[in-house]
Amino acid sequence: MNRLIFGIGALAFWGVLALGEPFSIDGIFDRNEIRNPDTLDTKTIVDWHPTPKEPTLIRKLVEITVCEWWPGQPVRIPVTFVVPKEGGPVENVLLINMPLALNPARITEPGLSLAKEKGVGLVMVGMGVIEAMVPAGELHMGMRKRLLETKNPRYSPAWIWGMSQMRGLTAAVQEAERFQPVKVIASGGSKRGIGSAAAGIFDDRFTGIVPIVAPPMGNPGDPQVIGKQDEAIARINERFYRELKEGKLGLNPEIAVALKDRSERGKMTRITVEQAQAAGWSESDMLRANDAVWDVSRMTGHRAKAGRKGLEFLYIMGTNDSVTPSLLKLGRQWPDFPLCIIPGGQHGGPRGADYTRRVTMQKETLANLETFARYHFFGERTALQGPGIEHSWDAEERQLTITARFAKGAKPESNDLWWSVNKSRPHTRYFEYDSWESVPMKRIEGGLLEATIDVPENARRIDFLSTHTHTENGLPWHVSSPYLRFQP
Repeated sequence: MNRLIFGIGALAFWGVLALGEPFSIDGIFDRNEIRNPDTLDTKTIVDWHPTPKEPTLIRKLVEITVCEWWPGQPVRIPVTFVVPKEGGPVENVLLINMPLALNPARITEPGLSLAKEKGVGLVMVGMGVIEAMVPAGELHMGMRKRLLETKNPRYSPAWIWGMSQMRGLTAAVQEAERFQPVKVIASGGSKRGIGSAAAGIFDDRFTGIVPIVAPPMGNPGDPQVIGKQDEAIARINERFYRELKEGKLGLNPEIAVALKDRSERGKMTRITVEQAQAAGWSESDMLRANDAVWDVSRMTGHRAKAGRKGLEFLYIMGTNDSVTPSLLKLGRQWPDFPLCIIPGGQHGGPRGADYTRRVTMQKETLANLETFARYHFFGERTALQGPGIEHSWDAEERQLTITARFAKGAKPESNDLWWSVNKSRPHTRYFEYDSWESVPMKRIEGGLLEATIDVPENARRIDFLSTHTHTENGLPWHVSSPYLRFQP
């Protein structure tokens, strides 16, 4: 294996990391580190072979080095390659994900159809929570230690997930007889979506991304520094568990076990106030860290850069997911942001939480990934931009009328208005189980649609959005309007 050699050059590299501006992401991804094939240390686990039940496809499993995360600590992950058996090297590549186990990945939709029917190559990158990555149970502790010592966001989940995606592509490029990428899409849910966003932002080889349940704005979950969460959220969650136990919420009281377990596991990659103080962090350091560790993956902070490089993207998110907590702010500040919001959509997570609308399992999610790929790779249909949206209020009748308008004459065949009364605050447990209602929107003319809802007397706020499906050449594209709020 070609291990990184720590001579003068390497010491200088680590010195730069240590002496940089605290919490800055300037130069955080190094092109050489990303694209250097000599440091992949590729090990073939299972060589090219016909894919079971799909003889027109062949696959290969390798293990690669993502990076030397800090001196003496390599990070290794599995990668499965899939290409058509015939036809030469693929130019269109979909980079998705696989478990961390050293077994050839199972090919699921829509990757399977894209590989079989359209000749798309698949690069399936092993990814998981940091505490599960080798050395399991230790890597996350080393990451925390380095973050405390250096204040460098390199030592964060977002960085290593993004780096994993980029290095997976570097490994594929070494299989030159099979891969000669021209267009590359990265996609995945949650951590894999965060990694896809970072790869799309920082690596010019990626031409499109479809992050799923990953935040384009705001921070996922609880703050990086435990104890720096708004105290009001903690009080609200205490009330949730109390009302859950008393049977007041219409939910199974046993979900408390799964939700509390998820919260405890989420602390494994975070740091405590006491640890931060012992490392000499100031109060402003702690608050800055909460944002800094996700800065590499937040698209709204890099949209100008993405536009200059021509990156195409579509985000798929849920209204009831605290990993994407800033939909309202996003809708107000970036109303033209390309997205598909699933009303009532939840993140997923622990079994036993009784989630009924996991975004990653919705038909709109799977359809959008395939449609985006066939648009981006082959131009089989046009892209669909979500509508602009306006509202008017009749205080006497307590009626709220919502108007959605599509540009360029688009006429989606399915159009619905969705709303939630008194939507709970993000990061609270109530937020994940809030209910949504819908009515069909009526076409007024062309791309102009309208719907009216009766607002109950107890409504302090109405959160709303419209959802639309437009099919072209047999390919459905699901989009939504910006997420907005009205307060009577």
